[in-house]
Amino acid sequence: MLNKKSVDDINVKGKRVLCRCDFNVPLKEGKITDENRLVAALPTIKKLVADGGRVILCSHLGKPKGEPKPELSLAPVAVRLSQLLGQEVKFAADPEVVGANAKAAVEAMKDGEVILLENTRYRAEETKNGEAFSKELASLCDVFVNDAFGTAHRAHCSNVGVAQLAETAAVGYLMQKEIDFLGNAVNNPERPFVAILGGAKVADKLNVISNLLEKCDTLIIGGGMAYTFLKAKGYEVGTSLVDDEKIGYCKEMMEKAEKLGKQLLLPVDTTIAAAFPSPIDAEIEVQVVPSNQIPADKMGLDIGTKTAELYANAVKSAKTVVWNGPMGVFENPILAKGTIAVAKSLAETDATTIIGGGDSAAAVNQLGFGDKMTHISTGGGASLEFLEGKDLPGVVAANDK
Repeated sequence: MLNKKSVDDINVKGKRVLCRCDFNVPLKEGKITDENRLVAALPTIKKLVADGGRVILCSHLGKPKGEPKPELSLAPVAVRLSQLLGQEVKFAADPEVVGANAKAAVEAMKDGEVILLENTRYRAEETKNGEAFSKELASLCDVFVNDAFGTAHRAHCSNVGVAQLAETAAVGYLMQKEIDFLGNAVNNPERPFVAILGGAKVADKLNVISNLLEKCDTLIIGGGMAYTFLKAKGYEVGTSLVDDEKIGYCKEMMEKAEKLGKQLLLPVDTTIAAAFPSPIDAEIEVQVVPSNQIPADKMGLDIGTKTAELYANAVKSAKTVVWNGPMGVFENPILAKGTIAVAKSLAETDATTIIGGGDSAAAVNQLGFGDKMTHISTGGGASLEFLEGKDLPGVVAANDK
């Protein structure tokens, strides 16, 4: 899965190139409120344009569930992309995506021109990887390039179906970077390798915990899922979030770590409050207690100060660090201290630091540490499945080198 043809390995001059991007951007009243994903796609688009390809961009946006919804049209993306690229990106407005309008626009293209197709999820077949829609997409192109890591874990028409039908299927720069960093971090890390897992539920990360225990030297657990581990140790966890069905699993993982000679770090102290903050950023009274002394009527909402120090020290000697999931309710300034401490320790280390998308990417960016990380993944679900050791359909479908 890690040795794929990239845009540097193909010749696109005079060829029609269908490029799957991730333009699933947040929109408010027709305006794009965060354009990180557009900016991330530019290097691949610019390369295809410079090489004389006829570049046809496609993406999904939101969940129109197989019908045209004007508020989920990619039209605003074409406007903003034109500005970012410094050349016109023609928008092929077509409710059926590959309709008369799109076909005519592609037919009229010259080398180095760019068009954008309508939201691929306007078609119900897209998410089912239906053959007819895959064939329609493939009919538009000579070469397929997949640069949408955010949907790489899904087998859809616009990333898997079309790749299997196109003569040449390669990955773009963004996809290549994800494969290089996430793939190599897990399969061939520079050691010591420290993995940090947070977030709310153990259930979301079952296979990730198990897979990473086999690969890393130290596994650090924080966030809401830590309380299921603490309960598995026989501690009182009060009203903290606990997944009672996974207590046995947590015991198994602690035994597995011991058997493999891996260090599994759990919070030694916890920031507690009377209840979850409502609204989420509300003023809240907290205190820090040892993890085995949480009162029965209190809830753990962040790691404590000693734990933050313990985790920061574990990162100091690492050569590779992968982090997925915040340490507490980071959306609340009072409960963000643990997440900030971990982000700061990653920002200050010389190790290769990889942030696994989703909430951890949001936290790192919001807290101002984004530019200090080696790599921030653009896919939450896709990066989790990569860390589980799963094959991603969107990556597998590209041609091997």
